[in-house]
Amino acid sequence: MNFDRPLLGIMLMLGFCILAPVGDAIAKILGETVPVGQLVLVRFAIQAIVLIPLVLMTGRKWHMRGRVLTLTFLRTLLHILGIGTMVTALKYLPLADAVAIAFVMPFIMLILGKYFLKEEVGARRLMACLVGFLGTLLVVQPSFREVGWPALLPVAVALNFAFFMLLTRQIARETDPIGLQAVSGLMAVAVMVPALLWFKDSGIWNLQLIAVDTFDWTLLVSIGLLGTIAHLLMTWSLRYAPSTTLAPMQYLEIPFATVIGFLVFGDLPNNLAAVGILITIAAGLYVVLRERATARTPVGQPNSPQPLP
Repeated sequence: MNFDRPLLGIMLMLGFCILAPVGDAIAKILGETVPVGQLVLVRFAIQAIVLIPLVLMTGRKWHMRGRVLTLTFLRTLLHILGIGTMVTALKYLPLADAVAIAFVMPFIMLILGKYFLKEEVGARRLMACLVGFLGTLLVVQPSFREVGWPALLPVAVALNFAFFMLLTRQIARETDPIGLQAVSGLMAVAVMVPALLWFKDSGIWNLQLIAVDTFDWTLLVSIGLLGTIAHLLMTWSLRYAPSTTLAPMQYLEIPFATVIGFLVFGDLPNNLAAVGILITIAAGLYVVLRERATARTPVGQPNSPQPLP
């Protein structure tokens, strides 16, 4: 594809926003009994097991070299680190709070997109995302008071995922999404197996490999399948729309996480966090609506607004 299709990109990102918190909820359950390293390893192994046969059967392009191979490897390392950090955060925080705090990411994403990818970001979009960022701080405050420094782990996830998204945008149009995810799965397994074997005698529980029961295996396979599908949708979305368009869209992941957190764990944000969540959602939706309104304006119309600020 040599052109953007923003609406299609937004719909694909919406699918990601629905599936991602479901996977996070499963990870929160597993985090109580399964080491983080083992969980992440199985998640990527399932991704490779599912996608490699599909790539081979369909003849998709998955051979990489040079710049694309290097960026894919860096992207894989960020993916491993991001999932591991998020699973750790979910041990301490309610699902909705962890996801909401991580939504400092779109603000970071806009800044990186503006200065690293030279994507157009005007004053209104920056102001809307700044408001969303301030809303995120309202969620951080009660969580930090209750659990301390682990409340900042989702901020680290946000920074990690912002760079992950930028790298994906750089290579999305030069690779097949399924081939990219298959290669990433293989790379992650190749990195993690030696690492976990190296640390098996370290005494660090989260870096151990343990025997798990049938129920945990079912959840591990489920999180692998959900993660694979969700990140395929995210990768496809970046083929069709700029990262600065899609970043605010991910605010919709927060209400999905809130509903899932209540249904599975009985958790609801407190009053201050709820206000912060509503602010971040409102700011994100404002940017999406402005994007769509501008996209419908004929190019070159004398009184038409400039590209979305």
